[in-house]
Amino acid sequence: MGEVELEEKVLVVKRIHVKLRLRGEEAHRATALRVHGLFAEGCPIYRSIRAAIQVTTELAFEAPG
Repeated sequence: MGEVELEEKVLVVKRIHVKLRLRGEEAHRATALRVHGLFAEGCPIYRSIRAAIQVTTELAFEAPG
């Protein structure tokens, strides 16, 4: 989901919120949460836009089935 604002009659992306949905065994929840906390720094897109656009993420961990 993104949020835009009008700046001098131009729409500009100001914020992006990424919702990640991961299905896995409960035994892997802690690993998934740890990786979620680290992955942005290794993402070239995030690293390219972070100075100009606020990016937030959330992880929804779901049981299989």
